[in-house]
Amino acid sequence: MSWAVVPAAGRGTRFGGETPKQYLNVAGRPLIEHSLRALLGHPAIDGVMVALAPDDPYWGGWREIGGKPVYTCVGGAERADSVLAALQALPATVSEDQWVLVHDAARPCLRGVDLTRLIALGQADPVGALLATPVRDTLKRADGNSRSAATEPRENLWRALTPQMFRRGGLTRALHAAMRADVTVTDEASAMERLGLKPRLVEGSEDNIKVTTPADLAVAEYILTRVL
Repeated sequence: MSWAVVPAAGRGTRFGGETPKQYLNVAGRPLIEHSLRALLGHPAIDGVMVALAPDDPYWGGWREIGGKPVYTCVGGAERADSVLAALQALPATVSEDQWVLVHDAARPCLRGVDLTRLIALGQADPVGALLATPVRDTLKRADGNSRSAATEPRENLWRALTPQMFRRGGLTRALHAAMRADVTVTDEASAMERLGLKPRLVEGSEDNIKVTTPADLAVAEYILTRVL
């Protein structure tokens, strides 16, 4: 059994607007509630720790979903700060060797079948694993004037998704190491990679999208109401 961590202290500045994107309503619920329900609806997840901004006025006050606990802690300015705070705030019953899944608050379209595959393959790996999708588009490298200067090979390139799954102790040490080196990591796998570790890539669904721009809201609504 595993616990999940959801960093939700960010403001989503690229999205714009006063309300943080994770609290925008889609298909009748805030994005973050969809994400929490996707996690807690899986039999292998025991509970969730959500890292919030200090005095977050938007948090819905969930204490349990589906009979499983939803705990909160205060996050930080960067994603890694929030994940580390959540890891440290997990119940004492969660050992250093226990698996923890980190999932984006604004990634509401997680499929149960993908979560099952990630957990199975991640638990069998000595490092851990993350959901990802192979890059299928042609990649261009731009020059300083936004002109296409070169076509980059896409072989062996993947887009990182979440959840990302690592042992509590190992991920905590990796995030601490990145902070000591003053390195900003954009996902948990990159913190592990800095230590010379190679997490397993588990192919997930393309529609496990992260809501980043207003246009993504309509896509997420379609997936939640017509696909899932």
